[in-house]
Amino acid sequence: MTTPIDRSTTWPYESGEPGAFSYARFSSPTVADAERALGQLEGGEALLFASGSAAATAVVLALLGPGKTVALAEGAYYGTGALLRELERWDVRLVEYDQTAEPPGEADLIWLEAPSNPFLTMPDFDAAAGHPAPVLCDSTAATPIHVRPLERGCDIVLHSATKYLAGHDDALVGALVFGDASTAARVRELRSRTGSVAAPDVAWLLLRGLATLELRVARQSESAGALAQYLRTHPAVETVRYPGFGGLLSFDVADAESARRVETSTRLIANMTSLGGVRSRIEARSRWESERVPPGLLRLSVGLEDPAELWADLEQALA
Repeated sequence: MTTPIDRSTTWPYESGEPGAFSYARFSSPTVADAERALGQLEGGEALLFASGSAAATAVVLALLGPGKTVALAEGAYYGTGALLRELERWDVRLVEYDQTAEPPGEADLIWLEAPSNPFLTMPDFDAAAGHPAPVLCDSTAATPIHVRPLERGCDIVLHSATKYLAGHDDALVGALVFGDASTAARVRELRSRTGSVAAPDVAWLLLRGLATLELRVARQSESAGALAQYLRTHPAVETVRYPGFGGLLSFDVADAESARRVETSTRLIANMTSLGGVRSRIEARSRWESERVPPGLLRLSVGLEDPAELWADLEQALA
C-alpha cells in the first residue's frame, strides 16, 4: 500500500496535550514513515533534512562547539570541506587526513566518506572506530546496499538522499542515521529549532525510491564495473578509479581540454552534475574543485541504460 502524503502543518492536541504530531517543523506522518524505512535499512534511528548539506550542518551545530576539531577525509565531497570552512568563523577547526590511515589524535569528530567523491577511496573503519571521538560516515555513494557504517563501528551515517536513495533526480533531501538514541534526540531538537526538516512530499519521493533501491543499485553496480574494465583498456584514459561496487567511478584523460571534449561529446550520457539517478551523467570536476582534482578528471555516474550502449557512447566521445 502506498504511504499517503500528509501535508498538514499542524495537528489537534490529544486530551489537551501535543500528540505524536503537533507542528510540521518538528515532524509529520510522511516524514516519520520515511525515517522508519531508512532506519530499518541502516540499522539505526534516521532523521530527514531539507538537503544533505542541511544534515551535515546540523551534526556540527548540535554536537560540536567553538574550539572543536573535525578530522575530514582527504578527497571527500568538496562541499563538505567548503561547509566546514564556513564554520571556521565560529571557531570550529578543520583538519584533513588520509582516511585509509589513523585519524589525528586531536579530532573531536571523525568524518569519513565511503567511498570518497570523486577519488573513490575507502576508509579504514577499524582505525576510525578505535579513536575516542565519534565517527560519522558519509555513505551517499555506497548506500546501505553495499556499506552499513553503523555495523563497521561508526556512530552516525550521513546521506545526501537526493542521490541513490531517492534515485530519480526529483527530491532534494538529506538524512542522518544514528546508532545512539540520545545523540539522535539532540540533533532532532536542533532540527526542530532551526527548521531544516524535510517536507512531506519529498519524504514520500524518498519512500518511492527506497522501494526500488536494491534493484537500481545492483544494475548500476554491474554496469559501472563493466565500464571501469573497458575504460582501463582505452588508450586515451590515464587513470580509472572504481572501488569495486556502486554506480560511481572517475577517470582521467590527458588534460582539461580533453575532458571538456569528452563531456560535451556524449550523446546518451548527460553532461550534468550530481549522481545516483537513473540517467547516466558525466562531468569534468575541475569546474567545481580545480584546486584539488587533476584537470582531466571526469566523474561518471552510471544509470540504468544498457551498458553496451553506454560504452559505445563513451568510446565515440573519447575518440
